[in-house]
Amino acid sequence: MYVEAGVFRSWVADRLHLDQIRIVGERGSPPIHNVVSNSRMGIMARNCKDGNVVMKSGIYVGIDVSKSHLDVFASALGAFRVEYTDDGLAEILERLSGQAVTLVVMEATGKLEAVCAATLSRSGIPVALINPRQVRDFARASGRLAKTDRIDAQVIARFGEALQPGARDVRDEDEERFDELLTRRRQVVAMITTEKNRLWTVRDRQMRRRITAHVKWLGGELKDVDREMSNAIEESPVWRVKDVLLRSVPGIGETTSKVLLAELPELGTLNRKEIASLVGVAPMNRDSGTMRGRRTIYGGRSVVRSALYMAALSASKHNPDLQLFYQRLVAAGKPKKVALTATMRKLVVLLNTMVARGTKWQPERPCLPTQSLSPPGHAFVSLHLDKYVLTRTPEVVDGRCVE
Repeated sequence: MYVEAGVFRSWVADRLHLDQIRIVGERGSPPIHNVVSNSRMGIMARNCKDGNVVMKSGIYVGIDVSKSHLDVFASALGAFRVEYTDDGLAEILERLSGQAVTLVVMEATGKLEAVCAATLSRSGIPVALINPRQVRDFARASGRLAKTDRIDAQVIARFGEALQPGARDVRDEDEERFDELLTRRRQVVAMITTEKNRLWTVRDRQMRRRITAHVKWLGGELKDVDREMSNAIEESPVWRVKDVLLRSVPGIGETTSKVLLAELPELGTLNRKEIASLVGVAPMNRDSGTMRGRRTIYGGRSVVRSALYMAALSASKHNPDLQLFYQRLVAAGKPKKVALTATMRKLVVLLNTMVARGTKWQPERPCLPTQSLSPPGHAFVSLHLDKYVLTRTPEVVDGRCVE
């Protein structure tokens, strides 16, 4: 069907309010973020199951977090600033109490946002924590190049309204404390490494004695933190069961299990592609036209990925299934780091399946040598451990049975 260009442009302009938009960068043009709030510009959340566009109505609140104050923006309330204290958080709750708040969006800024996010979540207000890099890219794409705390709060609110990120799960005090213990453990380990490295550059005996004493004290602190984390796991029925399941896999030790419990609570609730992407071990395409770029991993949770790296390194030597998987990739010509990254992905998918099903790790059933009297796929009588068993002839692929 042929449609005249003028008619089509009029229809598009009516749908997208093009009369209120000019190209960013054009002299005298307003930035894109000045488009009216009810326009259809921007990226809309999509339902992946049926492909229908789903826009949630309500108020989206953006909060820019700093050490001393919080800048808040909402379309119905405007912009305001409060001190980052209990009184300031109470004022935010009071102002939002009479509003139909759909989501409060904040940047993940090195745990500074933790108190504010926990306070809002426990008050029944949905909270989403997003990557600051995504917000900055969104601001540039919207033509907003200036940056202040007030502008950031407004951009964060617009980001939430356009992309509608998912709200985080409400975490109780035990989960918050366990996460803080894990953070403290990483800090102590880093300080021990720093002090031990410092011993190589110090020649004064008295100074070396001080550093050695500090390393000894840090070692005691590390033991105390590990003891508290182990006690927290034992006191929680859910964590205790998960810990047993995770540590049943050769290659997953006590430290890796604690990291997964604290930093990856979604384990067992997502499918294999989602959990691999969340951790940051899913290969990402880099194609354009006829060019096919190399697949690389990108993003994800670095703390979990670091723990899984050491676990995969151990599993590639001591886990029979993952060792075979790793060796097969290396034999196929893959670089060892690529093979190890693929092993990380296979490991996290395995852990995700185990937690979802509530089953411990079991090695894949190897093919026992048999004397077949029938071709593959047909019933036959074979000798297994001096017993006659009526079964089907399995096909062997990489030393494993495929029936």
